[in-house]
Amino acid sequence: MRRSRPTIALAIAAAVVASPALAALADGVDAAVETAVRDAGVPSASIAVVLDGKIVLANAYGRARLDPPVFASTSMRYPVGSISKQFTAALLVLLARDGKLDLDAPVATWFPDLTRAGDVTVRQLLSHTSGIRDYWPQDFVPASMLEPTTPAAVMRAWAKRPLDFEPGTRYQYSNTGYVVAGAIAEKVGGQPLMTLLRERIFDPLGMTTVLDVDRGRLSGTDAAGYLRYGLGPLRPAPKEGEGWLFAAAPLAMTASDLATWDVALLDGTIPVLPALAREVLLANGAGTGYGLGVGIALDGDRRVVRHGGEVSGFTAQNRVYPDDRAAIVVLVNQDATAAAGTIADRIAEQLFVAGSPSDSAMRARVAAILEALRNGTIDRAQLTPNASAYFSDDALRDLRAGFRRLGRLERVEPGRRSDRGGLTTRTYRAVFKKRSLEVVTRATPEGKLEQLTVSPE
Repeated sequence: MRRSRPTIALAIAAAVVASPALAALADGVDAAVETAVRDAGVPSASIAVVLDGKIVLANAYGRARLDPPVFASTSMRYPVGSISKQFTAALLVLLARDGKLDLDAPVATWFPDLTRAGDVTVRQLLSHTSGIRDYWPQDFVPASMLEPTTPAAVMRAWAKRPLDFEPGTRYQYSNTGYVVAGAIAEKVGGQPLMTLLRERIFDPLGMTTVLDVDRGRLSGTDAAGYLRYGLGPLRPAPKEGEGWLFAAAPLAMTASDLATWDVALLDGTIPVLPALAREVLLANGAGTGYGLGVGIALDGDRRVVRHGGEVSGFTAQNRVYPDDRAAIVVLVNQDATAAAGTIADRIAEQLFVAGSPSDSAMRARVAAILEALRNGTIDRAQLTPNASAYFSDDALRDLRAGFRRLGRLERVEPGRRSDRGGLTTRTYRAVFKKRSLEVVTRATPEGKLEQLTVSPE
């Protein structure tokens, strides 16, 4: 797997990256991403990592273009798809801070002719709780979307239909809601959406690579997008017609520029993260797991503010860990694939788990136990009475027979860590020659194993 070495990271934070810990992180990320790109069969991936509020790593892997072949580099732009929504949401938050609009004002303030415009608010547009019908639920480009359109035409065709539900009563993803939100931003700001975004966000942060791919195409020096039909070969992906991506998914940039935005969120340089990352509740009090343009979740015991993106030929992941002052960016040049999320998971494992001595020791311990189970034995001195009872004669026979069909154990990869019931839970990926398995351990404070279970990945 051809990759770009982390020269950008060295230029940005040479003293930091030169430390042994971050050198090990760079090597671990390289190995994890290379494996994930190869396993997923995607052409390329471009990544950036933020640690302690600084971009410490930026790499590219694989081929950004297939014919003729061009290796990916960190200077290439990739569309980020719906990650664009957090920029639209951030702009509206900034306009609200300026006193130019109220996020809880009805859409009728600007577009009274849309369905139930007096009952739908700007906040509901940004949180996907408006009930407005989504114009693009497919993971491919419908034929109609290859032709140009306008935001006004999209609103006429979809935002004047009956609502899918009462505003504020459900969460349902809607690109149309963001088209309406972008049109409101233009009316309030008095300028085109991209002009507003450049003036308020991109130019102040020095995000010089941002491109509006709704109005133009990537250049020959950027990544090309691909698709795959089932298990068939990679094929060039079509480009959406002008007007369809407006405000919902119009942006392309380098992974480092997207990471620059993440740093600004963490530092408060653009003071919008608290507003974006506040979970929106439904009318019945249920949570949505979504704020304004971003999802909010726990990754193990870590708070993560995240969003994926997809447009024709490309997928992306952006994850910000506010309490850890960390972030992960992954850009991939193939659509309808989970590769970007898988790569982000693997980087998170390296970032938060793999480097600790305790994890290294535990992975070695798990590997040794799996090798023993291949021979139908286990060291019961490592187990609590409950775990020892679990490994009955039947269990040992079944595990021995199953492991021997998988070939040799090649490695144990780190996973998530959490605490529950006084036990430390760790999830691992055991990579055998023929297949990978998920291993879950739960350990007591004294280090005894209360659980070690194995299941298909």
